[in-house]
Parts: sequence; structure tokens; C-alpha cells
Amino acid sequence: MTTNPTQPRHLAQVINGQRTSDGAGVKLKRIISPTPSNAFDPFILLDEFASDEATDYIGGFPEHPHRGFETVTYMLAGAMLHRDHLGNQGHLRAGDVQWMTAAHGIIHSEMPEQTDGLMQGFQLWLNLPAKDKMKPPHYQDIAAADIPCLSLAEGGSIKVIAGDYADGQTTVTGAVSGAATQPLYFDISLSPGQQLTVPVALTHTAVLYVYQGMLNVDTDGGVLTAGQLGQLTDGDGIILSTGASPAKLLLLAAQPLGEPVVQSGPFVMNTMAEIEQAFRDYRAGVLTTL
Repeated sequence: MTTNPTQPRHLAQVINGQRTSDGAGVKLKRIISPTPSNAFDPFILLDEFASDEATDYIGGFPEHPHRGFETVTYMLAGAMLHRDHLGNQGHLRAGDVQWMTAAHGIIHSEMPEQTDGLMQGFQLWLNLPAKDKMKPPHYQDIAAADIPCLSLAEGGSIKVIAGDYADGQTTVTGAVSGAATQPLYFDISLSPGQQLTVPVALTHTAVLYVYQGMLNVDTDGGVLTAGQLGQLTDGDGIILSTGASPAKLLLLAAQPLGEPVVQSGPFVMNTMAEIEQAFRDYRAGVLTTL
């Protein structure tokens, strides 16, 4: 990764998250939706869930399948239990991350472990290259304490969930590395009146999602407010700055795959024939059979 950016990226488009529901009636905000154009390659989907009303989340996400991609669940508040077809269990608490590579096939559930209080977090769908889609599945449960958090000299902080953060003097390696698309996943908190430049590889797709406050995101006057996602293009660094109030955001970047994408329900493959095969495998009970 470039450690001394020479060309700041600019804000190319802004997307307002859309309220919807998924699973057993879980209310959420869909920020990136699957599209035929695959405009955010390799990112397929990004959801934010945030409610202190139990009826908004108590139904959870009962047992369902996945094939062909990775899911990344990041909890800010609350508690969620993951179970899969192999009998594995993962308890996600505030600050924890689960990085699940569904690949050939996983059948799992994600259910709340609380009946009241705030449930808040994000789920990202990250595509896999065709050569990896039918590999054995695996996942990592990462405790909040195991995620590097860099305190910035001017205030604020960066949680390095995936990839490397390099500022020219030091490099912080995230809790997840070695993923096929070389992703960056940073949770950034900025204090009032703070500026930060984040290096990003020239070839990577890069997006920001502001979940608190307001943020200047380039040198051309581009602004994002809470609930907005921005795509940043054409450069090797992203310049962030705040005004009189603090801000919190996710910075996501990854190497685009440049491959055909067909998404249907819980499956993300390269052709319709592969999607149809995934549904046949699931109905036949062999989705997870290697």
C-alpha cells in the first residue's frame, strides 16, 4: 500500500441508506444493494442495524444458507449468537467481528441474545473470486480486545479490522489479513476540527459510510452526513476532516475482481447456471457437502 499519498480521491457519488427489513422482520438500513452493474465491486451489500426497540430485531436471522462470498458482521452494541451447520457457535458482543467465508456453502443462523436494549452494527457482503467460490468454508470470531485500535495524535482513533493502516511512520496490521480482495475495513472516530489522510491503493474500490456526525471527504467540498455512503475515486489517499462536531465512519476498500456477478437471495456466483445449481444443492441437502 502507498504510505505517502500523492493524489487525493474525490467524491464521485453519494447514496442515502434505505430503510428495509430482512430475516424474520429485522429492521435495518440498506446502504449498498446488489446491482447488475456491480458498481462497488467487490462489495455486494452493506446493511446497518440500529434500534433500541426489541420488536425491530428480536426475530433475528433464522437458519439460512450462503455460497460464493464472505459476510463480515461488526457489532457496535448488543449481543448476537451465530450457529452453523457444523455445530459451531460464536457469541458476538459490542466491538466484536465475525468474518465468515461461506465459499462452497454454509447454513447458519444469527439470533439476538437480548430481549431489550440497543442492538447496533453492520453486515458487509464481500465477493470472492471465481477460483475461491467453491473452496471449503471457514470463519473467524474476533473479540474487540483483539482488534488493533490506533489513537491519533490530534484526537480520535482508528480500529483496524482488516488490512494495514500506514501513516508513513508506523504500520498497523488489522485483525484480518490475507483475504482474496486485500480489503481494508477501518472504523474511524474523529474529533471536532480534525483532519486525517488515509492511504488507499490506486486500484482499490473505496467507500465511506458515516454513521455519526458530518464529514468533509475531499478537497472539492464533498460532504457526507450520518446515513450517507460516498464512493471515492481516482487517487491514492482519502482526506477526511470534521467541523465543529465529531464524526464516526466506516472506511471500506478492496481490490475489484472484474468478474461477472450474479446474485440471487443468499448466493453470489458468476453465472445463472451456478446460481441454479446452488438452489438445487440446497434443496437436495448437499449445499455444504464438499
